[in-house]
Amino acid sequence: MLANDPFWFKDAVFYEVPVRSFFDSNGDGYGDFRGLTQKLDYIRDLGVDCIWVQPMYPSPLLDDGYDIAGFTEIHPDLGTVNDFRLFMDAAHARGLKVIADLVMNHTSDQHPWFQEARRNPNSPKRDYYVWSDDPAKYSGTRIIFLDTEPSNWTFDPVAGQYFWHRFFYHQPDLNFDNPEVWREMFDIARFWLNLGLDGFRCDAVPYLYEREGTNCENLPETHGFLRALRKMVDSEYPGKIMLAEANQWPEEVIEYFGTVEQPEFHMGFHFPVMPRLYMGLRREDRSSIVDILRRTPDIHESTQWATFLRNHDELTLEMVTLEERHYMWDEYAPNPRMRSNLGIRRRLAPLLDNDRGRIELLNALMLSLPGSPCIYYGDEIGMGDNIWLRDRNGVRTPMQWTSDRNAGFSTAGQLWAPVINDPHFGFFHVNVYDQRRLSGSLLNWTRRILAVRKEHPAFGRGSMEFVLPEQKEVLGYIRRYHEDVVLAVVNLSPRFQQASLDLSPFLGATVTDLFDRSPFPDVTESAYSLTLQPHGYYWLQLSM
Repeated sequence: MLANDPFWFKDAVFYEVPVRSFFDSNGDGYGDFRGLTQKLDYIRDLGVDCIWVQPMYPSPLLDDGYDIAGFTEIHPDLGTVNDFRLFMDAAHARGLKVIADLVMNHTSDQHPWFQEARRNPNSPKRDYYVWSDDPAKYSGTRIIFLDTEPSNWTFDPVAGQYFWHRFFYHQPDLNFDNPEVWREMFDIARFWLNLGLDGFRCDAVPYLYEREGTNCENLPETHGFLRALRKMVDSEYPGKIMLAEANQWPEEVIEYFGTVEQPEFHMGFHFPVMPRLYMGLRREDRSSIVDILRRTPDIHESTQWATFLRNHDELTLEMVTLEERHYMWDEYAPNPRMRSNLGIRRRLAPLLDNDRGRIELLNALMLSLPGSPCIYYGDEIGMGDNIWLRDRNGVRTPMQWTSDRNAGFSTAGQLWAPVINDPHFGFFHVNVYDQRRLSGSLLNWTRRILAVRKEHPAFGRGSMEFVLPEQKEVLGYIRRYHEDVVLAVVNLSPRFQQASLDLSPFLGATVTDLFDRSPFPDVTESAYSLTLQPHGYYWLQLSM
C-alpha cells in the first residue's frame, strides 16, 4: 500500500479495535491508548493496513461510547488527547493508518449541549436538538431498537417537551436544520484530522434529517450535508477518507457515494451481503450470495465497499426477509439470550461452532469478494463471547493475550468486563501467545491469507464475474484487475464436491495456487474440473 496513494483504502484491510477492550497499560482494568500503542507491532504484523478505533470520547457508556458527552476530548479511562497523539505518531511510524468513529446523528443526554437545551428554552443550544409538543409527529418513521424503545420520542420533564431520537432514549438526535450544528460537526472533524487521523467511520448517516410524510431516512437534505462535509475534507485534508455506516439496501447505499462531480463517501459498508454469507453456508446454497451481489449496482472506481463478518454490534438481520430472519435465529441463535433486537449478539467463532474449516471458509469468502474487509479484534484468534453481559457487550470482552491472569489484558483486580473463561473459548485455550508459537494456528493462518491478498490488486480493485458450476453448493468467481486475474472457488457444503467450470475466456492460461505456488492443469477447451474438500476453497492465479 503506497502511503501517497489517494486510493489506498481500496487495497486496505481494516482492523476494528475497541480501545477499552484491547490492552490495559496502567492496571486500572480498562484498556487505554498507551496500551493500544504497546500492541501496535502485533496489529502491524497481522498484516492489516488501517485501524478503526471505536468511540474514544467522554460518555456515560450506556451505548458503548456511541452516546457521546464531549466530542473533542478522550474518555479518562482511555487516556488523554496527548496519549492519542502519541498513538497516532506510533501507528504512522509503522505504516498503519487510523480512522475513528464520527457520531453525527446524536449525542448523549449528558452532553453539555443537551443539558443547556433542556434547561433554557431561550438558549441557542435548544435548537441543536429536535423538539415537539406532539409525539405523533414523523409517525411514518420506523423504530430501530424495537426490543427496547416504544417510540422515537421521549418526554423530558425539565424541558416540558418531547425530544426526537432514532436510537436509545438517552441519545437525543441533533437538528441538522440548524446551521450551527453543521458548524459544530465541521469543527469536530477538523479537530481530529488536525491530530493526524486518516479519516472517519461515520456512524448512522441515513438519519440526520426529519421530514413529515417520509420515513426520515436517506433524505435529500442528508445528502446535502454529507456532500458539504466531504467537500471540506477534500479541500482542507486531501487524502483523508470517509466511510459510511448506512444499513440500507445496496441501491440506497450507493447514493452515499455521491457522484464524481459531487462526491460524498469514499467507502460504504455492504450490510446485506454479510448475513447471506452465513445463510449460504448453513443452507449449502450459493443463491442468496449470488442474488445480493447481482443486485448490487456498480460503483465509481474511486469508491469502495467495506465488507465484514462480525463487528461490535449484533449480527444485524434488518436487510433480510422475515422468513430469512427467523431461519437465521433458529440456526445461529437458538437461545433467546443470543438474540438482540433484529440480530444476533455472537462472535464469529461461536456462530460457526468453533469449526476451523467454516471459519476459514467465511474469511476466504470475505477477503476475496469485492470490497475492503474489516476484521473485528480477536476474531483472528477465534475468541468467544459472553451472551449474559448487558446489551452487546458480550462481543466486546477483553482481548486474550496470554493464559496468565486476566488473559494478559490487565493486572487489575477487577476488569471493566470479565474475560472469557469457558471450556471452549476461555483464555487458557485461546490466546495470542500460544497461537503465535503454533504454525497451524488460526492467527498464523490469518497472517498468511492476508499476506497473499496483499500481493493481488485484483481483490481490492478488480471486477467480478461469476463462474457457476452445476452444484449449488459451489460458488466460483473471477476477480480481474488488468493482468492480475484470480479465480476463487468455495465449497459451502461439508462434503467433497467435484466442480466443472467454464473457463473458455481464459483458454491456454496457466493456473497456479496462490497459497503454495503449486501448478494446476492449464485451461483447455474442456470444462475445468476441480475437487474441493469439505468447506474447501481455492484462490488460483490465471496467467495468459
